[in-house]
Amino acid sequence: MGKLQVDDTAGSSGYTTTSSAAGSAPSVAGRRPGAYWRAVFAFPNPVNEYAARITAGLVVVLAGVTLLTGWGWGLAVIAAGFWLRVLFGPRISPLALLSVKLLAPRLGRAKLVPGPPKRFAQGIGAAVSTAAAVLLAAGLAPGAWALLAVLILAASLEAFAGFCLGCVIFGFLQRRGLIPEDVCEACNDISLRNL
Repeated sequence: MGKLQVDDTAGSSGYTTTSSAAGSAPSVAGRRPGAYWRAVFAFPNPVNEYAARITAGLVVVLAGVTLLTGWGWGLAVIAAGFWLRVLFGPRISPLALLSVKLLAPRLGRAKLVPGPPKRFAQGIGAAVSTAAAVLLAAGLAPGAWALLAVLILAASLEAFAGFCLGCVIFGFLQRRGLIPEDVCEACNDISLRNL
């Protein structure tokens, strides 16, 4: 404890630009059974906040176009993007790859923040966008567009103000003991937040 720990299981395509030699995974031959699946579903920790904010901005653009045009397939694309990010980190999601590989590096040095709250926020986005797509498919368009508007608001807060609503909810749940402290030690220790 004392430093923000880096989990390099997401590899070089994670939100972070740093890695930890001490946290490196053993060679493939030396891995325990199941270690491969953990790597497949790994999410970077820490996360480059600039990449996360850029991804949120791209979600705002895509969701805004979907809302203004009424293009229902846009909801499916948004939901799929969230599911890709929550399950696999930024390695597969086109929006996250654009943010991590092309746009965020242009902003200079990464600003690192804990990864678990960002993954939780992606999970909320996945749930809300999926619910909107289901409502639209069920013929309940007003409910679908209302959920999409909520998603646009939350993603806008992240993208333009740096306020991650999902991260705040994560912190609230962790303080109440509903999320174990060891899921995000840096979230509990204020001294680790400004590294």
